[in-house]
Amino acid sequence: MTIQILAIAAVMVAAYAAAKAAKLSVELAIVASAAAGGLAGAFLKTPPLGELGRHLVEGSFTYLDVVLVFFTATLFMTIVNESGGVNYVVRATLRAFGKQRVLALIVLMIIVLVPGALTGAGSVSLLVVGAPVAMAFGRLGIPKKRAAAILFIVAGLSAAAPPVNIWAMILCAGTAIPYVGFELPLGIPVLLLGIFTVLVLGLKKSVPDPSAAADLPEPPKGMTWWRVLLPFLVFFGMVIAYRVWPFSTPIFGLSFEFAVSAAVALLLSPKRIAFIALARATVKRLLPLLATMIGVGMLQQIMTVTGVRGLLSFAVISIPLVLLFFLLPIIIPFSEGILTYGGAAIIGIPLIWFLDSIGFHATVVIAGLSLLWPLGDGLPPTALIGRLSTMVSGYDGSYRDFLKATWLPWLVITAAGMAMIIFSSKLAFLVKWSM
Repeated sequence: MTIQILAIAAVMVAAYAAAKAAKLSVELAIVASAAAGGLAGAFLKTPPLGELGRHLVEGSFTYLDVVLVFFTATLFMTIVNESGGVNYVVRATLRAFGKQRVLALIVLMIIVLVPGALTGAGSVSLLVVGAPVAMAFGRLGIPKKRAAAILFIVAGLSAAAPPVNIWAMILCAGTAIPYVGFELPLGIPVLLLGIFTVLVLGLKKSVPDPSAAADLPEPPKGMTWWRVLLPFLVFFGMVIAYRVWPFSTPIFGLSFEFAVSAAVALLLSPKRIAFIALARATVKRLLPLLATMIGVGMLQQIMTVTGVRGLLSFAVISIPLVLLFFLLPIIIPFSEGILTYGGAAIIGIPLIWFLDSIGFHATVVIAGLSLLWPLGDGLPPTALIGRLSTMVSGYDGSYRDFLKATWLPWLVITAAGMAMIIFSSKLAFLVKWSM
């Protein structure tokens, strides 16, 4: 039986490698791997050929809720950006804190964190606010290479930040753990590590320019702070309401909350927005990420029904714990670089099962792993956030030199993530305080 499962796993790996060699996208490579694994399993009657289609379709719907959150959250942030809210906030930040460098860097970091935290995708942070924030960094005297490094690290942290963390959602869905209690275990490390990153890479002595906002596009007339903040207040108000009044307030769900907030932002926009065209453009922009979620669900389903997932789980629990901890800082980022979110389903789920079974706190472990996965978004072959960071910052030098500029925040984030995993049981109080 083990030989049979290994043969199926080998077919899946070979299919993925062949798809990448044919220069197919990561999404199509994941689907090809799932289909090839299913056919190999059908040949060995696990599953029977007649049930293969059903498993592929069922798997494609595994993360439907995540896909809906992804779309509604990105649409919300895109409306805020299209209305001129992002440029308005960046210009106001430079005017208010142009002479206080530390505060300016921290506020700009928070601006980058918000879109990714609300959508679960660091790429959305870069697409929505990356260019104006990179311009602000330039006006503060930060070289393009270090500006790109800051954007890469902070955008990665934004994807790990609450309330939407795709890696945590995948792990919770695959291990039957409720997606609750992540606010403090993720929020505190993300803020501290983000502040560390912008101060280490951006605190270069230079003369702040109070008129730095002059190069940024002018926001439309009529844009005010309340037009920018009210949609966010509506969103967080709906999130907090059912926690403050749990027995009298319905649980709306993130998708509905983002949809309502998007409607508020659309109504408050000082300029007219072509909503249908904007929604279409949002879907087009998100299509690779949405396809990844669908492909990962298919892959996870096929791996489960063919026994490959069980074999991986056994392999994980067979590794000595000390050796596993030494390997995680390498395995986790590289799995993200190769499989994007698929790494969470293939490696993360059996890892959580194992660590939870021997006394580690699953929620804190998931939070710790969520700090490691974004680092892989700067590694080939995908390097999604890394490539976007260099693009929006205007850095055209060596990609290797860009990665070298991130070495200190990279090491600190790795150490923080591993510390959260190893000492998860001692940090369980963060989960209790979040609930």
